[in-house]
Amino acid sequence: MKKSAKREIILKGINASAGICIGKAYLVDRSGVEVIPRYSIPEKNIKNEVKRFKSAVQTAKSALRSIIENSPRELQKASILETHIVLLNDKLLYGRTIETIEKELVNAEWALKSVVTHIRAAFQEMPEAYMRERVADITHVSDLVMRNLVGAEQQDIAQIEKRVILVAHDLSVADTSQIDLEHVKGFITDLGGKTSHTGIIAQTLEIPAVVGLDVATRTIQNEDVIIVDGTNGTVVVHPTEKTLVEYAERQANYERYKAVVTRESRLETETTDHRHFDVLANIEFPEEVVSAINYGAAGIGLYRTEFQYLGRSVFPSENELFDNYRDVVEVMAPKPVIFRTLDINGDKAIHAGSGHDEQNPALGLRAIRYCLKRPEVFRTQLRAILRAAAFGEVRLLFPLISAFFEIQLAKRFLNEAAASLEKDGLPFKRDIPVGIMIEVPSAVVIADHLAKEVDFFSIGTNDLIQYGLAIDRGNKQVAHMYQPLDPAVIRMIKHTADVAKAHRIPVHMCGEMAARPLHAPLLLGLGLDELSMNPQAIPLVKRMIRSISLAESKKMAKRVLDLRTAREVFEVLRDSFGDLVANHRRDLAS
Repeated sequence: MKKSAKREIILKGINASAGICIGKAYLVDRSGVEVIPRYSIPEKNIKNEVKRFKSAVQTAKSALRSIIENSPRELQKASILETHIVLLNDKLLYGRTIETIEKELVNAEWALKSVVTHIRAAFQEMPEAYMRERVADITHVSDLVMRNLVGAEQQDIAQIEKRVILVAHDLSVADTSQIDLEHVKGFITDLGGKTSHTGIIAQTLEIPAVVGLDVATRTIQNEDVIIVDGTNGTVVVHPTEKTLVEYAERQANYERYKAVVTRESRLETETTDHRHFDVLANIEFPEEVVSAINYGAAGIGLYRTEFQYLGRSVFPSENELFDNYRDVVEVMAPKPVIFRTLDINGDKAIHAGSGHDEQNPALGLRAIRYCLKRPEVFRTQLRAILRAAAFGEVRLLFPLISAFFEIQLAKRFLNEAAASLEKDGLPFKRDIPVGIMIEVPSAVVIADHLAKEVDFFSIGTNDLIQYGLAIDRGNKQVAHMYQPLDPAVIRMIKHTADVAKAHRIPVHMCGEMAARPLHAPLLLGLGLDELSMNPQAIPLVKRMIRSISLAESKKMAKRVLDLRTAREVFEVLRDSFGDLVANHRRDLAS
């Protein structure tokens, strides 16, 4: 590539999918249909106007189904697109638009735009980033319908026939699902966030992506040479020769890293003194199963099931949940899938039945408390999980248990769900391992009582640190005190592991603490049996475990238990294992 005469520009965004690509920009027009006229419809023609809207919706559904059928193999079970089809039927969008047409006697385009504007405003006021990003899903499906109503044509990404990097204001899931990997190297967008569905699909396809750039489409022109660094969330426009050489080397290093990871993904995770440990993956979307497998996960250690509930006006049906769960279980079989039951409300709002706003949602009606308060919702999910269990290895995990009666009640609901499935004559598996999340101090204190009621413990350090140290991790004033290596946290982990061992049940960890290679020797030394983390973190953690002795880790953990500060703990870990971490990163990159 020739040196550009233009000034080099560096844009910073959000790293949605790791990797580096270098190539020419291809701008995608996804500005939507902005100018929508409002005009009155005679009352006698309202039925026809509603029919016109329904026809546009049906056309949009057909287009999405066609995309699903023709999408890359990795996305054949892309439930995100199925969710978009569900959104087209949702009362929040579909029902209100018809209602607006009939009540205000206006054209379908205007009614749809009016409804979407109100929905967008409501979602954007929500405190949870995940919920705000669901605005994009509403926008994408409504835009499909709008284009059908006004007869607007749309660029077909699937027809791109040259090697390019897509640059767009935003890309829908339908857009990214049509990407031809032979021609599209990566993509960047003005909009989007960490939990955007588009980013998840980019990870599944394993192409570099940076989102949330704000000004990409205003800064970049067609045919501009650009570099996309999806690992660091950086885009370089008009790179100099020096920058091109630097990133070409980084790209080669990353490709070598992926090759090593692929080779090592099938290796057993065994310490130098021959103790085996399983390293599993945390996932939120079914599409992440592909990454879990590619990075060598021994199963799914935490399937956060909330995404099917969030941002909806109605709860998902049992069959909808079952289809989704079965897909994940079948793909992972015979490896285990641990389903964490619904952890909503608190900082994860839900439209249907959300009740009232809480002044302190972290201490309010969330997780198991919410489920016990809404038994009809709880039973529906439990039935779906038990039905999915018939297709593979399933375990069940109840979140935020803080009192003994909660696990008793939760198990009673599980028994009732099994009895109802038997009565209905539906295939299911009843005898599945049942565990609880240890994520509040009270659960640590009464762990001996709880251990008698369950088959395993799973330590959720994200919440355990927050509640144990009384630190709001979202508060910038005190965020620096959120320390996984605080002696209080370490002692809670040790006590939980000791109780589990005394009652002969395994203890896992699925919090972010488990994803750091430097923590692995300490966690194994404290008595953890399994670790679960985001898929991308698995290779380095597995390498660390293969490089250490469990006997030495236990000696180090015993020493750490006498330390007084998080800094002292970190220094011991750094001095003991810091060189190993550095060497592993260097080996994988060279």
